[in-house]
Amino acid sequence: MEPEDSARKGLKGAQASAAALLDAPWQRLLLLALLSPVLWLQGRHVRRITPRMPEPPGRRSGTAGRGSLLRLLVAGDSGAVGVGAATQDQALAGHLVRQLSRKHTVEWRVLAVNGLDSPGLLQLLRNTPSARFDVVVLSMGANDATGLCPPLRWARWQSRLADLIDRRFAPDLLVHSAVPPMHACMAMPQPLRWFMGRWAAQMNRTLADLLADHRGRIMHWHPETTTTTGMAMDGFHPSSDGYAAWAEGLSRHILETQARRKLPSTRSSPDRGAPFLPSAGI
Repeated sequence: MEPEDSARKGLKGAQASAAALLDAPWQRLLLLALLSPVLWLQGRHVRRITPRMPEPPGRRSGTAGRGSLLRLLVAGDSGAVGVGAATQDQALAGHLVRQLSRKHTVEWRVLAVNGLDSPGLLQLLRNTPSARFDVVVLSMGANDATGLCPPLRWARWQSRLADLIDRRFAPDLLVHSAVPPMHACMAMPQPLRWFMGRWAAQMNRTLADLLADHRGRIMHWHPETTTTTGMAMDGFHPSSDGYAAWAEGLSRHILETQARRKLPSTRSSPDRGAPFLPSAGI
């Protein structure tokens, strides 16, 4: 077994174990009822004292690298748009494009807004002109988690997003990046951090079960390094180092999946679907 696979499975197992305490709806509701006064006060305090970091400046579309063509869309919330990084070049898309462009000519675009939840992203994608992408990466779930969206309902939202993405962008591969490890968000005090970490872990576990039989959709688990040295000053978002670690594992996962499934997502020039549509920003 490769070290990357071992780390991924180890993290997945740890998050699954953590989620066990919130496995059933009645358990989540009971814990929420018992802890709600404390959680509400702590959540209000965190919102008041935590600085709101801006979306980083920089290009949100472009072309990089040499080789066969790979059309990439990174869509979603603050993670997709790179909050916590100084520039887009140091954000998730910037790091990911650098990794993938070692083997491909990457035509890329970022379609993301800080603060989006799943319904918000669905509307954003509906309002976006159709285009052809080979790989779509979704960063979605942190705002759904803080809104206490039930795990099964959230997983069904991801299926609605996937259906829309398939119709509008027709990717060969859709990568769901897991809900961030909220148990490591040091901006939240205990027991709020403990509770949110387990809620997010159950969301991930539910989505992973849903994706078991979906060939064109995979789940990528966050590397543990993003929970230690890879946090931004607000204690919520990744720093540039955190995005680099995230992108490194994500690019490896994409390339390995391509090779294993022999996805028809590498070609010398666009030959089907609508042309790539660049954008100066969102």
